[in-house]
Amino acid sequence: MATRANRAPTEYSGRARPPHAVVGSQVERDEEMFGKAFNGHVVRRFSGFVKPYRALLIVAILAVLGFTATQLAIPLVIRYAVDNALEINNTDRSLLETTVIVLALVVLFNYLTNFIQEIVVGRTAERVLFDLRRAMYTHLQRVALSFMDRTEVGRLMSRLQGDVGALQEFLETSVFAIGDFVLIVGIAMVLIAVDWRLGLLTMSVVPALLLIRIVWLPRAKIAFMGARESSSRLNGALAEGINGVRTVQGMSREEVNAALFEEKVDANLKAQLKGTRYGQIMIPTVDTLTGIAMAIIIVVGGSFVLDRTLEVGVLLLFILYVQRFFDPIRALTMQYSIMQRAMASGQRIFEVLDVPIEVQDKPDAIKLENIDGSVEFKNVTFGYNRDQPVLQDVSFRVNPGETVALVGPTGSGKSTTMSLVHRFYEVWDGEVLIGGHNVKDVTQESLGHQIAMVLQEPYLFSGTILENIRYRREDATREEVVEAARAVGAHEFIMKLPDGYETSLEQRGGNLSLGQRQLISFARAIVADAKILVLDEATANIDSYTEMLIQQALSRLLQDRTGMVIAHRLATIRGADRIVVLQDGRIIEEGNHDQLMQNDGLYARLYSMNYASFDDIPDELIKAALSDAENRTT
Repeated sequence: MATRANRAPTEYSGRARPPHAVVGSQVERDEEMFGKAFNGHVVRRFSGFVKPYRALLIVAILAVLGFTATQLAIPLVIRYAVDNALEINNTDRSLLETTVIVLALVVLFNYLTNFIQEIVVGRTAERVLFDLRRAMYTHLQRVALSFMDRTEVGRLMSRLQGDVGALQEFLETSVFAIGDFVLIVGIAMVLIAVDWRLGLLTMSVVPALLLIRIVWLPRAKIAFMGARESSSRLNGALAEGINGVRTVQGMSREEVNAALFEEKVDANLKAQLKGTRYGQIMIPTVDTLTGIAMAIIIVVGGSFVLDRTLEVGVLLLFILYVQRFFDPIRALTMQYSIMQRAMASGQRIFEVLDVPIEVQDKPDAIKLENIDGSVEFKNVTFGYNRDQPVLQDVSFRVNPGETVALVGPTGSGKSTTMSLVHRFYEVWDGEVLIGGHNVKDVTQESLGHQIAMVLQEPYLFSGTILENIRYRREDATREEVVEAARAVGAHEFIMKLPDGYETSLEQRGGNLSLGQRQLISFARAIVADAKILVLDEATANIDSYTEMLIQQALSRLLQDRTGMVIAHRLATIRGADRIVVLQDGRIIEEGNHDQLMQNDGLYARLYSMNYASFDDIPDELIKAALSDAENRTT
């Protein structure tokens, strides 16, 4: 006979909060983990995701009610069979056979409804979970990078995984809770209707269970929160130790870190054991109350049978019902905590979905096609924080087919300038023009097709080398991929790999050297075949010989393309058509290498000092060179 006793969830699920979890008062932690018992806003928003599957949900609820009806019917049929078996003639077995057939049909219906409810509820919950994760993923792909800059990846992953799972659990248990509630009410009504004396005595243990629950809940919540907090700290220390293993070994901190980690493990063990103890209290409590109710039935009901004021079948019916009565009570008491976690998780999920998309296409945005490749900044002012501008009134133009290099110390605004070209952020003041069009007036998709970027830290995705190189253009032929790889000098090392272009890459291309990953990202940018090629310190992590090969390849690839290059190595930008020198978010010099050397300004002074990179130059020396250049100009 099917039962849902094993479905009742434990109070503590064991999911630890991520290391970024809010640390505040006990009330704040309680609100974050468990939330309110009911949040109408969360329920309404969640209902929107459930609505497309309301037909399946109705089928599931009907199946749950059908299953509950069979749970109520089986003891009644058994009672009827027992009582009639004691009364009928031993030679007349037709009524007994009929009873057996009816019981078999009820059991079969019980199996079918149980199977349907499990399948339908599970599928519905999985589909809702998929829709929630898809909605969050899609939204996160569109939000401005300013949001991603200030949000930890661990927090977003927690919401995509743990929080969505909490809502899935809430949906599943809520459907089953309908049947649990109906079963409790149904059993109570049948028991009192069959024999009100024995029924009331049996129900007398329920207030004791409610009182225990009231006393147990607040203490259990504190224990569960402590277990989650300790797990969070433990996971944070584990992640930190793994990510920083090179530094740990380099500074011989293995033993110290192991001792610190052991302390956190010990604290976590104690907190988990305490949470487990509280989580398991309700199980023996319910079992004890079930035993008490059973004893009442046997002692009192047995005496009624002996006095011939109660039928044997009724006594058996009470015994069977009591076995079913307390399981749904236990499940419903646990449902309270599941709902609290779901409300808190839903609040966090919908906070992400409600993050405004700052960079959006205008309704009348145009699609960029066949542009000349020019880039122009007109009096652009921008910063990541409103009171801290990174670029201040910057104006310059990159003509079609021209290669312009941006140089300057760290923090001068070079990478920010490149980000604004792709409209990763919205400028505060001024305009950024691509092909004569304001980036705000064109579709982001078409803008992306006109710009190919290669960053200092190449990011390769899971898949083959071939798939990574044609990441932008999935329709690119193998010949185009090979040609691009040859152009940047990557073909030779790719062919030495076990499977050549079909070699599968590990996470972020971990089975390749940093220089090899950068060459593949160069090839990927070439296959994109964009009008504008942006290189943001793309040769910083490549050895001098490989950089020379790439420079030779780029000289050919930049023909008929506009190039914007950020390079800290001053020697790599001598061949640029123009060099723009940035300092504190302002343009202080502009011209080609020879012109800037003749001007004897900041660029010339620093270049003459034989520094290989602007990053190598002390701030004091830059200030001195600036002051000296200004004096010379005066």
